[in-house]
Amino acid sequence: MDERRPGLDPAVAEVRRAVRGALGGIPAGSTVIVALSGGADSLALAAATAFEAPKLGLRAASVTVDHGLQQGSADAAAAAARTASALGLDALVVRVDVDGSGGPEAAARDARYRALWDAARDAGAAAVLLGHTLEDQAETVLLGLARGAGAASLQGMAETGDLDGVRLLRPLLGVRRATTRAACAAEGLVPWDDPHNADPRFARVRVRERVLPVLEAELGPGIAEALARTAAQLREDAAAFDEMIDETIEDIVEHAEAGISVSAAALAANPAALRHRIIRHVVASEFHESLTRAQTLEVARLVTDWSGQGPIDLPGCRARRSGGRIEFVAR
Repeated sequence: MDERRPGLDPAVAEVRRAVRGALGGIPAGSTVIVALSGGADSLALAAATAFEAPKLGLRAASVTVDHGLQQGSADAAAAAARTASALGLDALVVRVDVDGSGGPEAAARDARYRALWDAARDAGAAAVLLGHTLEDQAETVLLGLARGAGAASLQGMAETGDLDGVRLLRPLLGVRRATTRAACAAEGLVPWDDPHNADPRFARVRVRERVLPVLEAELGPGIAEALARTAAQLREDAAAFDEMIDETIEDIVEHAEAGISVSAAALAANPAALRHRIIRHVVASEFHESLTRAQTLEVARLVTDWSGQGPIDLPGCRARRSGGRIEFVAR
């Protein structure tokens, strides 16, 4: 059934429909916040939220984070806030300091999410809406593939997530970037084009400007959609594995002095994929560290190829075989 009203631009209708679906489960009377950069994606998201939220009994606001990383950023942030106000959103601009640790992209992202979390907490917001599109998802999957980061990275971004207790929603993960631009044009909204989004120093920009176009040209159209479908399928697989781990782990894990231990026989009885996930889960939950695949395989050898080898140093802990158990103890 076509939900478009006569005269409603198809791009506007698509974005509104996506936002309506994302907001449907939020209780009436709640506040939602749009993370508004001023770019086409977040601007289309803000306009759709301003239209849909009141119909669902929700109060809508926007937060624009000024990273201060380039000349004129304060003016761009102020312009985005003015547009949000004109759309009927309660608009806030937050200036943050980016310390550069972990690289400029990661540092800016961390600062941005901290600001969004603070704003959501102060407003008592039920959710923060992010403007990531289908192309953003495809870029994330390709970057994860290039880094060899495993299935967890190839899952990309989820439509719903959590940021230290604040619910994150990504309504536009199934919407193309061209659609958000078309929606802005149809509604007379002028997006701000962040120069960093065209700077080839950043890996994501190179994927966007060079890699994806080559893949589309050489392999045919639909690459971005295929990558997004792959991410969705891997998230489904991961959810199933997580459920299996939750069902299994209570029976095979025991607390040990300064750490935790796992039954070697139980690990051996599980398929390799589940065994490796249990090992990573134990280290992550007990010591708040992530293992590489090479580290995971070394621990697994204590189960499947035990020949008296000594302890293995891991991030935050040490793994060793003790009788019929694999012990993880703090370093």
